[in-house]
Amino acid sequence: MKPKPATRDIQKRLLTIKEAAVYLGRSVCGVRELIWAGKLPYVRFDRRIHLDIHDLEKFIEENKTAFIY
Repeated sequence: MKPKPATRDIQKRLLTIKEAAVYLGRSVCGVRELIWAGKLPYVRFDRRIHLDIHDLEKFIEENKTAFIY
């Protein structure tokens, strides 16, 4: 029999706006602005808005720039 994974071993895929703001190092208002501008897709459960961590990773990768002297 396989042991069941501990609850703490399971990572969340969907984050609240507040959690996403901490993850991105932005304010809650800043994340809301990104959502309203269509730059971040979201998942809606009833009145709650969640952000997929994979979309946040994609957003980070697409917005990276390199400074060239």
